[in-house]
Amino acid sequence: MDTWIAATLAAALFQTVRFALQKRLKQAGLSAAGATWARFVWSAPVLGLAVAVWIAASGVTVPPLTAAFWAFALAGGIGQILATICVVALFSRRNFAVGITFKKSEVLQTALVGWLVLGEGVSWSGLAALLLGLVALLVLADPFQEAAPDGTPMLRRVLSPSMGLGLASGAFFALAGVAYRGATLALGDGPVAFRAALALALATASQSLLMLLWFLWRDRAEIGRVLAAWRPGLAVGASSLAGSLCWFIVFALQTATYVYALGQVELLFSIAGGALFFRERLSGREWLGISLLMASLVVLVLVT
Repeated sequence: MDTWIAATLAAALFQTVRFALQKRLKQAGLSAAGATWARFVWSAPVLGLAVAVWIAASGVTVPPLTAAFWAFALAGGIGQILATICVVALFSRRNFAVGITFKKSEVLQTALVGWLVLGEGVSWSGLAALLLGLVALLVLADPFQEAAPDGTPMLRRVLSPSMGLGLASGAFFALAGVAYRGATLALGDGPVAFRAALALALATASQSLLMLLWFLWRDRAEIGRVLAAWRPGLAVGASSLAGSLCWFIVFALQTATYVYALGQVELLFSIAGGALFFRERLSGREWLGISLLMASLVVLVLVT
């Protein structure tokens, strides 16, 4: 199995665990922004210390942190924060399924952003795998399975703020993925794992600082609530650190489009967890969607 495939599978699994742990933070009384900040603030110091020890113990040469690196790292960090805000905003909307369905366009949007920013394209067979995956996600999400609760016409239900939030989140996630790949590439040709860890440490530290400044300006009380919830916060930080490191390693090895496409296996992990631990039964439509998604992932692995 190629390294990028194994790392993507690991990243998707860690991300599934992180989302489950973040629910505990919400139960601890944190806002969505607070739960997001906990992901960064508890992992940044550990990762920074680990990279410092790595440098001291191995004597590895730290590549120059060029303007291009900082531009990519900050763009990725801000894009990731904004994407998360858009997804959280969807939770309070009635037609949540519509927004999440459009959020799934992130893979195709990543292909476009990757081509525009880094000049990286996809093959025709790779594009076919991406489109098959999109069809699978549409089948699984099925935003039209329920009638609009207020009798809103279907066209207006789709062409709604939820659609805008979904597309925006996909665009920001696309920006984050491509920018993070650009950041790792801007560090030169050193060891992949070290370049990934260094880029991740600096990006996470930047995100922690940016969100801290936001809370100091808008909601200082949330800082205390995040620090008080340190036990679940540490668990979220650990799973976030492991998953993010895997993502950064993959971005150093493969184009962001293919990484995000294979990363959709996270949905299969979530469905499997629901079936195994909560005895949730799958419908015929869900089995069809899962089959199509698995087929798209197999095609993607074979053509890359």
